[in-house]
Amino acid sequence: MGALAGKVAAIVGGSGGFGVGIAQRFRAEGAEVWLGARDPKRLDAAASECGAQSFVCDLTRSAELRAFAERILEASGRLDIAVNSAGFEDNSPFATLDPERTEQMVAVQFTGALYFIQHMANAMRAGGSVITIGSLTATLTADGYAAYAGAKAGVNHATRIAAAEYGPQGVRVNLVSATLVETPMTAHITNAPGVREAFIAETPLGRFGTIADIVNAVAWLASDEAAFVTGQNLLVDGGASLRRLPRPDDFVRAAREAAEKTS
Repeated sequence: MGALAGKVAAIVGGSGGFGVGIAQRFRAEGAEVWLGARDPKRLDAAASECGAQSFVCDLTRSAELRAFAERILEASGRLDIAVNSAGFEDNSPFATLDPERTEQMVAVQFTGALYFIQHMANAMRAGGSVITIGSLTATLTADGYAAYAGAKAGVNHATRIAAAEYGPQGVRVNLVSATLVETPMTAHITNAPGVREAFIAETPLGRFGTIADIVNAVAWLASDEAAFVTGQNLLVDGGASLRRLPRPDDFVRAAREAAEKTS
């Protein structure tokens, strides 16, 4: 019997990265898992890999998230856990913010995240746990991330409000804020020269984060071991929030030093 035996879980953004890792862990802990994502081919492949059921939906469309929750209740009779791991990385200096890119960022990272909390929490008729994957950039400043980090910071505060409102229904609402971790979405960043070294230099625990680090935190918040935890932003960052995010010149210096060590 796993820690989540008998539970039903929904994961949006479940076709890659954190979503697949979380789904696999939930299945290993005994939960029934539903994955939601926009791309049917990637979604079906991920669901097959994880032993999960799938539902095509767009996080930015409130009606589709409501339909996802309703489908789970219709087929499984309950919803106990919901995780939003959807998102995309984009950056732009304030001076060159583009309206279309900025509005898309807000739709995915902020309003979509709020719709997710709303519809999943409303469907948790016997209480439950709603978890959003957040970002360290919402806590520490990073040049070029005004739209991305600003939206993430908005969800941080909205989570506290949701936790207060849904608490009387037994629904817990929390965040897991990740430092930079290599996923399919971030590989182009983590594999750039000097990036890993610069992040490790600003991380007190002295290593780069992994998907497993995030999955472990989510699994704990989803379980009954966290039954008295709500409205929290759990920073899973090796202590990086105690320092600062690396700047471009840090990457250049770290890349140079790494090259000198191997020469």
